Amino acid sequence: MTATLASQLTEITKKLESAGTKELKDTILSAKSGIEQSFDPKQAIQPGAKLPEFCLPDATGKEVSSSELLSKTPLLITFYRGEWCPFCNLALRAFQLRLAEIEAKGVTFVAISPELPDTSLSTVEKNELSFPVLSDVGLKFARKLGIVWKQPDELRAVFDTFGTSLKARNGDDSFEVPIPTTILVDRDGVVRNVHADPDYFKRLEPQEALDWIKELRR
Repeated sequence: MTATLASQLTEITKKLESAGTKELKDTILSAKSGIEQSFDPKQAIQPGAKLPEFCLPDATGKEVSSSELLSKTPLLITFYRGEWCPFCNLALRAFQLRLAEIEAKGVTFVAISPELPDTSLSTVEKNELSFPVLSDVGLKFARKLGIVWKQPDELRAVFDTFGTSLKARNGDDSFEVPIPTTILVDRDGVVRNVHADPDYFKRLEPQEALDWIKELRR
């Protein structure tokens, strides 16, 4: 039986907790606690709202628009922080494993991050993804949805320690990332379900997204 996404995330959390210095871990956990306490899920786009339109490049640089996608099927969107985040990679692979089921129910799945198309291409190849991975450079679309986190400067040293440059990956030095969020949108462009969790150690189970879709089709 395939392990749940939650169990896989728990395993990687344990590995992270056993690696690195106490100072490093304290910095990460302090910042994470800060966003968990300050982020109000109600500030994110809510069910019943109209999804703002977007036109974003995929990993090959081709522009993909929400109007084009929604003209064909409902849309399941997941926002991830970047290919550098092990939790994001697990979540993307988990959705890839259930992609055939999502598509069989007549829904298009896309993933969005602030990373440049070239970096997104690396994500696609590394995780063997067959769904569109779009680049929301500058987080302009995510900002309209109320799901942007400006990380504290204390975390810059953590990224430096791991050799990760968000400026190179994202094309700017804003040091912002999206709150991991998954949204189901019907063909009229109306948001039907939202899962936005500032605890980026946790993610929506693909099965729950499939349950959303089942309700959508009733």
